[in-house]
Amino acid sequence: MSATVNAPFGLRPSYSPSGVIRPTAFTIASGYASNIFQNQPVRIAPSTGGGETEGTIVASAVGAAFIGTFQGVEFTDSDGRRRVSNKFTASQAGTDIVAYVTLDPTIVYEIQSNAALVVADIGKQYDLTAIAGNTTTGLSSQALDVASAAANASVRLIGITPGPDNAFGDTYVIAQVQVSEHQFVANIAAI
Repeated sequence: MSATVNAPFGLRPSYSPSGVIRPTAFTIASGYASNIFQNQPVRIAPSTGGGETEGTIVASAVGAAFIGTFQGVEFTDSDGRRRVSNKFTASQAGTDIVAYVTLDPTIVYEIQSNAALVVADIGKQYDLTAIAGNTTTGLSSQALDVASAAANASVRLIGITPGPDNAFGDTYVIAQVQVSEHQFVANIAAI
């Protein structure tokens, strides 16, 4: 992936300081009305309302606290067949729905920026671009919104992914970030 090509892929888990990235099993309400794409931030619905069911996984709004990223789903469809997918299709009905989500707040994610980043940006916090994804591949197409830098935002920049085609100052850097507004961890302002 070249840092000169705009091809965002959401928040892709890269590594964990603990050594292992283990998605955690949650559930999605049958008939939930929004698409959820692989590598898209998700949150646990805090209450029933607005089309959400308390305790289930839902798409996280831009700028909202989230627990991790969606990594796939399996469910039993109306024909009784077990289905496995890297995306949850809006209004999908099913039973025994198991959604796999990254949960560890120390996981380092890769995400493409929508503008240039420089070394001085390390430690700053950013939100993501609008929720979007590819219904064919099932992948999120959210990017790091460089213009959204704030004292408290969704993710904290910790560096860039090492590689010959990825350097600070490039237009679309593959950045390394951690969740800074995690649902289970208190917010810490940018340095």
